[in-house]
Amino acid sequence: MNAKLILEDGSIFFGTSFGSEKSVAGEVVFNTGMVGYPETLTDPSYAGQILVMTYPLIGNYGVPGDAVEEGLHAWFESERVRVTALVVSEHSGKYSHWNAERSLSQWLKENDVPGIYGIDTRMITQKLRSRGTVLGKVVFGEEYIEFHDPNQENLVAGVSIDEPQIYGEGDKRVVLLDCGCKYNIVRSLVQRGVQVKRVPWDWPLQEEEFDGLVLSNGPGDPVQVQQAAANVRAVFEREKPILGVCLGNQLLAMAAGATTYKLKYGHRSQNQPCVLVGSKRCFITSQNHGYAINEKSLPKGWLPWFFNANDGTNEGIRHKSKPFMSVQFHPEATPGPVDTAFIFDDFIAML
Repeated sequence: MNAKLILEDGSIFFGTSFGSEKSVAGEVVFNTGMVGYPETLTDPSYAGQILVMTYPLIGNYGVPGDAVEEGLHAWFESERVRVTALVVSEHSGKYSHWNAERSLSQWLKENDVPGIYGIDTRMITQKLRSRGTVLGKVVFGEEYIEFHDPNQENLVAGVSIDEPQIYGEGDKRVVLLDCGCKYNIVRSLVQRGVQVKRVPWDWPLQEEEFDGLVLSNGPGDPVQVQQAAANVRAVFEREKPILGVCLGNQLLAMAAGATTYKLKYGHRSQNQPCVLVGSKRCFITSQNHGYAINEKSLPKGWLPWFFNANDGTNEGIRHKSKPFMSVQFHPEATPGPVDTAFIFDDFIAML
């Protein structure tokens, strides 16, 4: 079935459907990964977003099955596809991979997510990189739907768990605040020998006993989850180690009293260069976020930890004397890169 991607600037791109055939609206973003679409599509950070893949051929290695290990889907970053829609240049109808059990098209239909191909995705990416944030909609037939800005709502509440869950075993317990947590954060912690208690985004942390606290990634505007920041602030006095990831970076900053702002472009890719402050060490990182910390608003005692080599924006903060730290990128990135996985080792050592 024919479909079209319509951007709020009036641009229209015609394509062909290969997923669920329903009209949807959201924020249009892109990803530069050559591989890893099963992990990317299940990343809760993409909730409310129409994802454009810049790599031209998508679907050629299919999609794994629903195997579960340690209570988590073995091959995905959450239990289902999280993007609002998928836009690709060329969709491969045939697939070949040792653990593939279905096609990308079949998987999208199972999750009721639209997909269209035959689109000049690199042109769209250039448009996004020149204009900045763009709203869009995928439309089938002559149906009319309004544009929708997902950042005006609390997306975190829709992707967080409802009840606490426990993973792994160990002498140390880490509480993981789930704001749209990627499964590989859980895996990265469990593999390092700690027990993980994953709790909902608005969980009263002051009632929990833990050796360390991790603030997960998640979608949308951090201002929508002020309650989470307040709960983090309430446990500062314990001085237990805290690690924030992506949205968790912004939550930690808000808990400290800093502010955030919306980036014109956002950081969307698997190859964002981040520099360790005070050094010439640059790490390649995976990111998907549209907001950043205003470094000038950081209170006394807080320091920038990493910065983005492309635009100079903040990529992490740390406390001068207390074991509090966070990064804007994904040290647990799947399918990669894994240049910054050592951050989990440093956090575990602090426990």
